[in-house]
Amino acid sequence: MKLVILDRDGVINVDSDRYIKSPAEWQPIPGSLEAIALLNQNGFRVAVATNQSGLGRGLFDMATFNAMNAKMMDMLFRVGGRIDALFFCPHTDADGCDCRKPKAGLFHAIASRFHTELNGVPAIGDAIRDIEAAASAGARPILVMTGKGPRTRKDPALARGTPVFADLAEAARHLVAEDR
Repeated sequence: MKLVILDRDGVINVDSDRYIKSPAEWQPIPGSLEAIALLNQNGFRVAVATNQSGLGRGLFDMATFNAMNAKMMDMLFRVGGRIDALFFCPHTDADGCDCRKPKAGLFHAIASRFHTELNGVPAIGDAIRDIEAAASAGARPILVMTGKGPRTRKDPALARGTPVFADLAEAARHLVAEDR
């Protein structure tokens, strides 16, 4: 089975330092939905691993979070794509959970759901916490330059040799070509 793990905010959709709090605020990054469809059409299953501390902070509720994701899924369906599973952490840093990235709990849950090891599984993120969580779970971290990507690329904690792509579309094309 071919699997790819994506962060949501800053990779699939435009991010905001003030959080994405409603379906109206949820806007795809140009080309990201088509990139997911390309991955699907080339045999990849797509899982999302996303921190959503806005839930824990009371900035939005589960119904609103579900509505944002429903919008994403509907827009994906319209371009021939799908997300096979979405895993999220609703906690804040203060909660001390195991699922909030940079911890690898979401990645372990994905591995369990798909009955697979994550060694070499591409994991695409824009923030250092995405890259660190992927690496600690044994996945293959990939950085995109959307969202927090430009800041992350300058972060001294970014492992040397981490592949960097302009956006999810470029990363997806690379993964598809690499798989051939």
